Amino acid sequence: MLEVRPRRLTRVCWAACGLVLVVFAVLAVLLPDGSSTDQPVGVGDQVSFFLVGVLLATGLVAFTRFRVRADEHGIRVRNVMGERYFPWAVVVGVHLPEGASWAQLELHDDETVALLALQANDGDATIDHVLALRKLLQTGAPD
Repeated sequence: MLEVRPRRLTRVCWAACGLVLVVFAVLAVLLPDGSSTDQPVGVGDQVSFFLVGVLLATGLVAFTRFRVRADEHGIRVRNVMGERYFPWAVVVGVHLPEGASWAQLELHDDETVALLALQANDGDATIDHVLALRKLLQTGAPD
């Protein structure tokens, strides 16, 4: 069984998530109290402002869900819109094109599926994972 998640993207997303939460919390506390304007800012407004930051942070966390799982039977790919399963019989190849940001799965009907868990910026680990997937495709057996 081979399971891959993006390493660098996950770290960046979690760091950005923390930064967004801290910034929105500080800004919510520092909102003007309304003494210089006609419309005061209350606790409800501050909480709402912070909740906007929570929503943005939740959106960032969604990018940490990318995953590829492969075994002797096929490959499961979790991208932005959910998870899909492909038996090896419908897979033609696994590619990491020159200059691409992530690997691709080529299917027998000329469809390509992005493997967002295999990010090019993860370096040699991504190449090793692509080669392992190719071996699974070729042999139909786990490493």
